[in-house]
Amino acid sequence: MNTIKQLKYSIIDSNKKITETSINLHINENKHQQMYLIHKALKQQITNNRIRNAHTKTRSEVRGGGKKPWKQKGTGRARAGSTRSPLWKGGGVIFGPRKKIYNSKINKKEKKLAINIAIYNKFSQTIVTQHILNNINRPSTKDALTEINRLGINIQKQKNILIVVEKKTKIIYLSYKNLKNIELIEVNSMNILSLLKADIILITSNALNAINK
Repeated sequence: MNTIKQLKYSIIDSNKKITETSINLHINENKHQQMYLIHKALKQQITNNRIRNAHTKTRSEVRGGGKKPWKQKGTGRARAGSTRSPLWKGGGVIFGPRKKIYNSKINKKEKKLAINIAIYNKFSQTIVTQHILNNINRPSTKDALTEINRLGINIQKQKNILIVVEKKTKIIYLSYKNLKNIELIEVNSMNILSLLKADIILITSNALNAINK
């Protein structure tokens, strides 16, 4: 059964002043249903990211072989219609691997519910801030690290840090790009895999309002 849960977050601004905000999430309280929805959403995302690149050519795709090598009868040799037959060297491949794009489907409501459940379960690991790198006019990894330390996040101890912003600007992207254990995404690109991998979720108040809507 789906219910509405209210989560209250403390917002930390640039002067370390704390205010409160809240969001309402539709979630399923049944633990088995929660695991099922998260597993289904995760499986769908991983499957859709999978591409099989191995690709062999059949006899129709190998270049050449248009002319019949010799006449049908009278030569004493076996019949041959093309030098690109799989029986010939340089010919096509029978039953070889072919490029394939995998596709798995999930209902939009199920996917949204799974993301809501992940956000709800990661409540204790979520930090909300007013802005991310609001006062700089050029990319700076040093300022990005200072911002992370200001919020009390130890970048050495935390393996995976997820930063969720309302809009990914060029300055923010370039500032965090070289930090390998930090993933930066827009709120509209939130996905179940990023949420599950994150040890700490850092989210701006504007992005939180967008989730609430």
